[in-house]
Amino acid sequence: MIKSASLRYIASRAGGMLIVLALVAVLVFVLTRAASGDPISVLLGDQATAADIARVQKDYGLDKPLPVQFGYWLREVLQGNLGTSIFLQRPVTQALWERAEPTTLLALLAVAIAALIGVPCGIVSAVFRGRVVDQFFTGIAMLGASIPSFWLGIVLIQIFAVSFGWFPVSGYGAPDAPFAERLHALVLPATVLGLLNSALIIRFTRASMLDVLGEDYVRTARSKGLSEKVVVLKHALRNALVPIVTVIGLTVALMIGGAVITETVFGLPGVGNLVVNAVLRRDYPVIQGALLVIAAIYVLINFSI
Repeated sequence: MIKSASLRYIASRAGGMLIVLALVAVLVFVLTRAASGDPISVLLGDQATAADIARVQKDYGLDKPLPVQFGYWLREVLQGNLGTSIFLQRPVTQALWERAEPTTLLALLAVAIAALIGVPCGIVSAVFRGRVVDQFFTGIAMLGASIPSFWLGIVLIQIFAVSFGWFPVSGYGAPDAPFAERLHALVLPATVLGLLNSALIIRFTRASMLDVLGEDYVRTARSKGLSEKVVVLKHALRNALVPIVTVIGLTVALMIGGAVITETVFGLPGVGNLVVNAVLRRDYPVIQGALLVIAAIYVLINFSI
């Protein structure tokens, strides 16, 4: 009975995931076509004639009605093919794979920074609820949620890259650069994402800890004479970890999506930078493929936790 209930729950979650991805596919396709501009006009330039544009549109299937274009694209997606970039002239999956390393490392490093800041601050804020330290960390969380990432990135570049020279202003190093050098180039952008996203973890950690600290078993632990450190870290935090881990997992997906602006500011050759260039050039296959993959990552992480 329990096993069948679990299977039904997993099946319902999987069905919901597929529905979300289908809606994302429709939305992404509609929005890319609704934007002003034409990739063929951008590709051929101002000197192209109407006949040239019509010929290239036919080559890429852009002369067909939108429902037909969507049907062709969806059929290819279901076969594992995200299409071919109009400007890069190679499969979208290959273009995404080539840009995956900087974005993945940036997201993981940023999540580590956000967790190292958010979890301790949230715990301290909950333990000292209503006191000055709680108000301070709550204010920090509100400030972190309000600061634009591009502004914070420019400030950190000016201080730590230009003034002190501790980090590169932009870039990810040469293709044959050592791994340590690439990580060094990601410190500033990861700090930007980590600081801003730590606000969410602070709030969730504080709320989760406050719920647990009011439970009977925590009061019982205190009545037994256990130290506050043991009560908070061994009894309260252990039971508050589930929502905290959940929000950290969701933060990974948010990092990947939020890396668009940060990668542009720091000139990182990641997926975010690829999407920005594709939007500027109206490269439909890259925009659709990248956003669909990001949405799929978010949904899979949400499904797994």
